[in-house]
Amino acid sequence: MTRQQTKLIITTTLIVGTVISLFFVPWIVLKAWILPLPDTVEEQVEEITNYGFDGVIVYINQGGQKQEFYAAGWKDKERKIPASPYSLFKIASIGKLYDAVAIAKLVNDKHLSLNKTVADYFPELEGRIENAERITLEMLVKHRSGIPNLTDTPNFWINPPKSSEEALERILDLPANFEPGEKYEYSNTNYLLISELIEKVTGRSKFQYIEQEILLPLGLVNTYASIHDVNLDDVMSGYYVGVEEDIKTTDYGSMLATAEDVGIFLRALNDGSLFEGEEQMIYSSIYGYDHTGLVPGFQSIARYHKDIDAVVIQFTNTTDFEGYNWNLSEIFYNRIVKILRKRKTT
Repeated sequence: MTRQQTKLIITTTLIVGTVISLFFVPWIVLKAWILPLPDTVEEQVEEITNYGFDGVIVYINQGGQKQEFYAAGWKDKERKIPASPYSLFKIASIGKLYDAVAIAKLVNDKHLSLNKTVADYFPELEGRIENAERITLEMLVKHRSGIPNLTDTPNFWINPPKSSEEALERILDLPANFEPGEKYEYSNTNYLLISELIEKVTGRSKFQYIEQEILLPLGLVNTYASIHDVNLDDVMSGYYVGVEEDIKTTDYGSMLATAEDVGIFLRALNDGSLFEGEEQMIYSSIYGYDHTGLVPGFQSIARYHKDIDAVVIQFTNTTDFEGYNWNLSEIFYNRIVKILRKRKTT
């Protein structure tokens, strides 16, 4: 199947999916919600594949216990390769946690100021991004800029931009969604600008900075900048409901990592061992300590649960337009956490 045919199928699926979702109650979501809770995480992970997911990976890093690795379903269903808990996965917006840590470190080192504006750092964008002279770096990090979200622009997922310049071009000269600082609205454009800023002030690629300042100190060697930096055989396949083709080769600009690497990073983020000096205080003032991620074919959840001192990472490799698979992934994630809580009390 050609790339153009695949794009046509995805477009058709989006339209048909919208119509269908108006008439059918997501009974499968209700069923998953009321299912009896299994006794073990392993049983729960296996159960996930009965609800429209081709494959799943779960990693648990609980204080005082050995790391736990689980996988079910397919890593590559066409070649009948079983899911592996050690596969690389597109972590999508979980990467914003790494970006926010980088900003905290650069602010602590006085290379950046949270109070400086987009126009201060990118004078060429004044007049091209509305309110550039009033949108501060802090607003960008906190998603309070009002800059339109580039991934909401027409055909973004069908024809993803081939460069950051092309991505930014999609929102230039568009009106702001709201006045700077007025409210919160998630916008990937904020973090595109943040990525460009990190590179501008460090003289390195953003990933090189993240690798030097975050990954290497934690001993993380299974985190990568993009699909162009890895052996694709190491990457879990990605599937979109209604499209048979594996879409893992499409580049949406996502970092890749194993669940273990994400989990180790998340624990260091939450216990503070990732930070030096005033970095943690700065970070806490600008961003959160967990995240989810979603690009076509890949959805991920990364959270720390203080009451049971557990980092739980879940990757699922099947997405849909209606969002049922996202709702299901959240339900199954919460069920895994319930099993861990129950296990801790017995």
